[in-house]
Amino acid sequence: MTVRLIVNPIACRGFGLCAELFPERIRLDEWGYPIVEGRPIEHRLIEHAERAVHECPAIALRLIGEAPRP
Repeated sequence: MTVRLIVNPIACRGFGLCAELFPERIRLDEWGYPIVEGRPIEHRLIEHAERAVHECPAIALRLIGEAPRP
């Protein structure tokens, strides 16, 4: 199964921490709000994505799906 990162645009406050923690998939728009790539997250990047989700001060990021376990 694939894992994807999504952002709740209503909850997001534009702190930008997510883009610092997970620049491989998150960039900021001109107002500082995240633009998240919609493609599945590779297994090697799952830990980075999880950290961005857990560190989000607005609790606006979420991972959906499941990562295959080795």
